[in-house]
Amino acid sequence: MLVRKIYVFSVLLLLSVAGISQEALAKTITLTSQRQLTIEMVNEVANGQAQVALSGDAKKNVQAGYDAVMQAALNNKAVYGLTVGVGWNKDKPVFHEANGQKILSPELLQLSRAFNASSLRAHASGLGQPLSEHIVRASMVIRLNTFLNGEAGVSPAVAQQYVDFLNKKITPVVPEKGSVGEADITLASHIGLAMVGEWDVFYGGKRIPAQQAMRRAGVKPLVPVGKDFLSILSTNSLMAAQAVDVLNQSQRFYDKQVKLFALMLEGFDGNVAPFSHSAVDARPYPAMQKAAADIRAALAGSDLWRPDGKRALQDPLSYRSMAYSLGELGEANQQLRANLLIQINHTDDNPLVLIHGLAAGDNSPQMQQYEVNGSGSAAIVPTSNFNFLPVARSASQLNEAMAKLAEVMTQQLIRMENPDMTKLPRFLAAAQNEGHAFGAIQKPFVAVNQEIKTLAQPLWFSGATVAGNIEDTVSMSNQILMNSHAIVDGLYDISAFQLLHATQALDLCKGFQAGGSSRELKRRYRQQVPFISEDTATTKIIETSKYFWMQY
Repeated sequence: MLVRKIYVFSVLLLLSVAGISQEALAKTITLTSQRQLTIEMVNEVANGQAQVALSGDAKKNVQAGYDAVMQAALNNKAVYGLTVGVGWNKDKPVFHEANGQKILSPELLQLSRAFNASSLRAHASGLGQPLSEHIVRASMVIRLNTFLNGEAGVSPAVAQQYVDFLNKKITPVVPEKGSVGEADITLASHIGLAMVGEWDVFYGGKRIPAQQAMRRAGVKPLVPVGKDFLSILSTNSLMAAQAVDVLNQSQRFYDKQVKLFALMLEGFDGNVAPFSHSAVDARPYPAMQKAAADIRAALAGSDLWRPDGKRALQDPLSYRSMAYSLGELGEANQQLRANLLIQINHTDDNPLVLIHGLAAGDNSPQMQQYEVNGSGSAAIVPTSNFNFLPVARSASQLNEAMAKLAEVMTQQLIRMENPDMTKLPRFLAAAQNEGHAFGAIQKPFVAVNQEIKTLAQPLWFSGATVAGNIEDTVSMSNQILMNSHAIVDGLYDISAFQLLHATQALDLCKGFQAGGSSRELKRRYRQQVPFISEDTATTKIIETSKYFWMQY
């Protein structure tokens, strides 16, 4: 290990001497207009494991989208932030002539730039603690990717600023609360403010003024114009990044809970028949079948596959139906992933810039009025594509699936303490323990379970009318996803109690041979938490158990 550390240090020293940054060694993900961004790519960029670059076609599309916006302004079409919404008086010309060509008036452009900066300031009103750098970086690569079909109409300078911020590891400070889920305008505006040099960022492990970080990194402040400000702040990329993070955590928990349930079932001396091919293939819900297969794999080599005359024919449903409970979580993860892949690869802009013109079926006069230069040209179309409902609904359903799992895990724990079911001592007491054993610690995990139920209540059809009666339906995705993170944390709390109970039960089961997965899990756990032989304070034990399981 020492040799390896010396080697790594030597390499970095040589690179430093040669003028090569560590960033130059990072993997590069080239973003294109082909809508091929994956969850895994988002994670790599968010974690700083990969840099980003733009393909030639992506750059051309961004330029074409920007040109379409500017051409629309030249044609006296309404462009928010350029010809309307900037205080431009209608008695003044939108364009000048130079060298026989129409160009946008310099005065108009200056007003647009001022309006862009002012709009970023006006919308920056988030609350709470800063989001993690991981989530903000994830949101930035997602938003950058959705620029690349030209449909946002941003200037090439905006796209490049996202690239520079990601690759130079300049991460805007973004508050965690303040969005109702119809574009994160009051949160994402902080990203724009940082890019123009008027806000704070995380850089080099510290929170510092953005202008200072950009000066150190050799990045110039952005000067947004036209539709730039709207495309920076009117997006759901922050909530999409939050959802990606929730998905990562939920999937990771599913994978681990399969192993922990195997340990619980062994401690309970449960019946494996409900997870057999014969049982689950008779009712072939795919997610349930997969969960059952995962459980069987985790129980490989276990004595539960050997007959035991003392074993119950019908276990409590919390044990018997675990493939369904885990299956619902797995299916919810799949649905969220599917909707996220659409979200992160397609624009959520309003208005929508179509550089290749209207869709073939949109040939009505109503639609043709949105064409920039007449038939077949680029078009700028009003949309409601900032509606985050598909992802918000999927996240809400994931919360419900996690809450159901929490209930099932809680019931498993309570049954584990019942000697009539386990044939083990009441409350899993050691032979010499004549006290309470685990009897009193039911209350904390029951309390956590109740908290999770509250957090899982559906919110995606909640909200209030805002924005002058225009935004009269919202998704509340920010609150949903904040609840998601809290639910996952609560699941780990309950898992900590399950680890304590299952390992205690197995130690009380003399002569029982657990499967390979369970033996390894128990071995590693016992290195940190010993068998409980007498009554003791369990607060620190549960904390240790939770941390162990989160890192496992």
